[in-house]
Amino acid sequence: MDMEKLAMHETLETHEIINFKTVCLVRSKLMQGICFNNELKKLMEKDVKQSIQDINELLPFYNQSQIIQ
Repeated sequence: MDMEKLAMHETLETHEIINFKTVCLVRSKLMQGICFNNELKKLMEKDVKQSIQDINELLPFYNQSQIIQ
């Protein structure tokens, strides 16, 4: 059975969310290197792990997207 395709606006929204989560991931990862507060470092590490998990959950939706080739 064929998988349903995402509508164009759903494709764009998925792309925007993945971009946002990627920026969050990079920012938290970079800020860990200049942070001296251990509690804050732990929060940023938790954010990095959550962002990676979120991105991995969103990536399969690209298979359903209407990407113009």
